[in-house]
Amino acid sequence: MNDEFELLESPSQSQFDIKAFLFRALSYWKWFVICIGLGVFIVYQQNIRRQQTYRLGTQVSIEDDKNPLFTSNTSLTFNWGGVSAKVKTIVTTLKSRSNHEKVVDNLQLYITYLKQSRFRKDDIYTNAPFKITLRPNTYQTLNVPFKITFLSNNEYELSINKEEQIVAKTQNFDSKKRGQIDIQAGEVKYRFKIGDSINLKYIKGVINLRNEREVVAGSEYFIEFLDFDAVVNGFRHSMKIDNPENSSILNLSMTNVNPSKIVDYLNETIRVLSEDQLDRKNQFVTNTIAFIDDQLKRVKDKLTSGADSLNDYRQQNKIYNLDEESLIINGKLSDYEIEKDNINRKLDYYRDLKVYLETSDNFTNLPAPSIAGIDDGNILNNISKINTLSIQKSKYEATVKSGASIFEDIDNQISSIKRVLLEGISSAKNGLNRDLKRINKKIVQSNSQIRKLPKDQQKLLTIQRQYSINEQSYNVFLAKRSEAEIIKSASVSDILVIDPAKNTGAVPVDLKLSARYVFAFLGGFMPPLILAFLVTFFDNKLHNPQSLENLSTIPLLGVVGENNTKNNLAVHVKPKSTVAEAFRAIRASLQYIYKKQEAGGTKTVMVTSSVSGEGKTFCSINIATVFALSGKKTVLVGLDLRKPKIFDDFEIENDLGAVNYLIGQKSLDEVTQETQIANLDLILSGPIPPNPSELLMGESMDRFIEELKERYDYIVLDTPPIGLVSDALELVEYVDASLYVVRQEYTKKGMLTLINDKYKRGEIKNLSFVYNYYDQKGKYGYGYGYGYGYGYGYGVYGNGYHENEKQKTSLLKQVKSFFKVY
Repeated sequence: MNDEFELLESPSQSQFDIKAFLFRALSYWKWFVICIGLGVFIVYQQNIRRQQTYRLGTQVSIEDDKNPLFTSNTSLTFNWGGVSAKVKTIVTTLKSRSNHEKVVDNLQLYITYLKQSRFRKDDIYTNAPFKITLRPNTYQTLNVPFKITFLSNNEYELSINKEEQIVAKTQNFDSKKRGQIDIQAGEVKYRFKIGDSINLKYIKGVINLRNEREVVAGSEYFIEFLDFDAVVNGFRHSMKIDNPENSSILNLSMTNVNPSKIVDYLNETIRVLSEDQLDRKNQFVTNTIAFIDDQLKRVKDKLTSGADSLNDYRQQNKIYNLDEESLIINGKLSDYEIEKDNINRKLDYYRDLKVYLETSDNFTNLPAPSIAGIDDGNILNNISKINTLSIQKSKYEATVKSGASIFEDIDNQISSIKRVLLEGISSAKNGLNRDLKRINKKIVQSNSQIRKLPKDQQKLLTIQRQYSINEQSYNVFLAKRSEAEIIKSASVSDILVIDPAKNTGAVPVDLKLSARYVFAFLGGFMPPLILAFLVTFFDNKLHNPQSLENLSTIPLLGVVGENNTKNNLAVHVKPKSTVAEAFRAIRASLQYIYKKQEAGGTKTVMVTSSVSGEGKTFCSINIATVFALSGKKTVLVGLDLRKPKIFDDFEIENDLGAVNYLIGQKSLDEVTQETQIANLDLILSGPIPPNPSELLMGESMDRFIEELKERYDYIVLDTPPIGLVSDALELVEYVDASLYVVRQEYTKKGMLTLINDKYKRGEIKNLSFVYNYYDQKGKYGYGYGYGYGYGYGYGVYGNGYHENEKQKTSLLKQVKSFFKVY
């Protein structure tokens, strides 16, 4: 019915009512309790079902430990380029996939040991009393839990149970290759003894007890194999590396559901890193030792052959001793030959180094220059730099995407060093060639002196000289190798563990109950609050008299409470009720209006509303009743010709009424009926006419009102709703006061626009509001109370005056009543 009345809202209605929002939110307290309780319950259920996650850490220092035997002459180790560059390289190594793969492989973290708890399978890691050793190069089924039930201390049952047939993935954890296998629906069980070889298509290995631990018969555990790459990615993402203020300190931390697994993983990571860094640190020395070994083998063969030749020649020619002059000449020549050999060795090294630099892209396998006797500081330094850059590049290739700018930077640095190094090699070779010419001249001079000796002595000197040269070269290489071995054994890792990982009582990091319950509280608090906001924002109904006063300048004449009687005769049925007192207050206010207008004789009042259902007829009947009870002769006229209602309350048939008079069919006496209420007569509307508006506008209406004024002291007109039809406006000229009824939780705010406009234009004078069906404890009320002036809300001062006075209640009931209000 209200849909028939559609009007635009006034500007005042568009303002958001903060106070109404707050009171409405308070009225939703039960929803707040339910939603918050539900949120807390959900969080609690999540907490008890989720395995807790822990965080542990370790701290290491990156040292710049040079070998104590490092000198400018030995030059068998290389410098990393300072602590800063070293820290960056180590951080990159720690983040590399290859480093994590080594750790996961070493600890076999792709095998999980589980135990069923109340809500989940918990990862128990090494707390499992047994361990499985996988058969090499075999495929294991992934992501399928195998149940291990111990029947005794040396016998167990392995079972697998699937509700439906599946195709499971498999993986060879040695080659990391993948495959798949069909698993049939149903449960299969197998019995084994501890130490027996398991050779099923699902799983292959041997189960043994850890450290001869004993198990309880009937205890159940689970083994599950996880994808190797997935495990590696999981640990990579869970590890955090912090380098505070770019210092040499690294803080490593990790989160996992098992603290023991974190401890093992972090410590194994540092161990693998230390090994890797030490291997890389010794790589230069290792390459040098390999090169020296090749040279020793070659020289040793020459030395053995020379010794045999020398002995054979002496025996054949019976020459065992040479004269002193020959020995002196041969000694000088030997020294010249050794010096020549050293020069040739350097030239060979430079030649090989030049070819290596010009043809190779990897410079990590360069042997130490010192083995060839190179002592040029610039060449030594540049070889160390280019070796370091090459190792750094190979390390980045394992962790950084190809094509990154860092590779271009390193290549540019290597190219610059190569150019400087090649220029240095060319310069050094020129100097060596000059030295070689000088030595060759001396050798020629010594050879000319030897030629003066007998032939057999010449040959013996030549064989003996060659033997001495090889012997000295062999001794030099042996010394270099010993030096390299000492340096390698004396090398220490640059990784110093300050605080190894240890479980000293790990605390969960993701189950901070207070924080989670705060979010649960907020999550439960917001929906009712948002609902209250939306309802308030889109709410367009009246909820209290104060909101009515804020929407209109029309005065509020009275406030009427809820009618609890079975019909609309509230004042007649319960004359001492608060509703009756409210209508008496309205009667008093009307008297003030009549007095102010100096209205004499018969007083008239019209009762209308916006739409049907707001209590217009209820108010008309009871206003007429209170006038009659005051001893004044009163008539209630039903002029709602379209939808009459009054007859039902007085239990009278509506077959005769005002319509019959207005059309000239009946006289006033014939349409007037007495009621059970003293001094109150009733004129019903009568049959519904086809032209109600025209009837109310005719001369017969003037005559009708005049006759009523001659007989009665008060005339109460029950008119149609002004928001639906214009009939009520036609009656304004006949009345001294007009009452506009609005109903709590029913009348829409937009409905007041029409009556406000007409009131401002002066079309309706002496207009007042009657607020009907007021409930102080209503759904969205403010607890708004009216005193005597409005006839309602007497509070404690009204005790003893009303028939419907409430009995005193206990404190507990009063508290419950308070919460019902809010």
